[in-house]
Amino acid sequence: MPRKYLNEYKDGDAVDEVFLLAEKTLRANRNANLYLLAVLRDKTGTMVGMQWNVTEEGTANVNACDFVHVKGKVQLYQGGLQMIVTGIKPVPKEGIDPAEFHPQPSGETPRRLERMRELLGTMTNPHLAALVESFWADDAFMQAFAQAPAGVKAHHAYLGGLVEHVLNILETANRIADLYPSLDRDVLLTGVFLHDLGKVREMGYDTSFTYTDEGQLLGHLLIGCEMLAEKVPEIERRTGEGFPPPLLWHLKHIILSHHGTVEYGAAKLPMTPEAVAIHHLDALDAKVHEFAKSIEEDPNGESNWTPFSPRLQRKLFKVPKLAN
Repeated sequence: MPRKYLNEYKDGDAVDEVFLLAEKTLRANRNANLYLLAVLRDKTGTMVGMQWNVTEEGTANVNACDFVHVKGKVQLYQGGLQMIVTGIKPVPKEGIDPAEFHPQPSGETPRRLERMRELLGTMTNPHLAALVESFWADDAFMQAFAQAPAGVKAHHAYLGGLVEHVLNILETANRIADLYPSLDRDVLLTGVFLHDLGKVREMGYDTSFTYTDEGQLLGHLLIGCEMLAEKVPEIERRTGEGFPPPLLWHLKHIILSHHGTVEYGAAKLPMTPEAVAIHHLDALDAKVHEFAKSIEEDPNGESNWTPFSPRLQRKLFKVPKLAN
């Protein structure tokens, strides 16, 4: 019997299917009774599941990143669909195809990588060109880079998402470089390519998108700076020259500051034109993607508004498409 995907469920549908348990949280209601809040995932998206009146012992056998067999019913709540779970139990990983539970890439990754290399190949600074080439010649890195998501749950959270995100910013950076004479185009493009470098080691994605131990402890900003520093001896061998320290500092600064503010995870505030440009281009691509995805995946096609998003702290207006 073919499986039923999350994007096929409607209000009132019965559920008897296997999903990936992306998140598991036990909470207490006003009467101090525990309930399970489960984020269930398949390749078409996620849905929140609620199981009432549970115990810690009764839910101890299911954990985040497990495959679980879920029984229950879908209901409409505050404009969105959620699942009322009546039964949930772990399922062995053997015989399960992980691709059924990952958000799927569009198949555009090879073309995007080709376009990325074309843009980066226009740089004239020999040190930066050699730096980019050192990553491109690293087969293990490129394989991880091509597969990595850009996030665990927010923007571009699917296989190949990191390549899509980086290329989007590269295209925008390439367009604005001529508008702002203060920007060093080669530094700008290299900084975009490197800014999320550490995500290939920060996140794991074998079953679910999670943070690795290294990612939890260090984060992709520090990991990215380490990966950059590790390439310097190789670049110096390629060029026969020392890599200029101020240029290396600038690239590290771009990585450390691209989140913009300390409260959003930046290690330093942007202090150069290229750093502040990359911060805003990064935020632009992430936010536009997250808004568009929230609207696209809203199951309630009858409303002009999405449900309230706790992440975005607002509802989103689904602008009607007007006839030409």
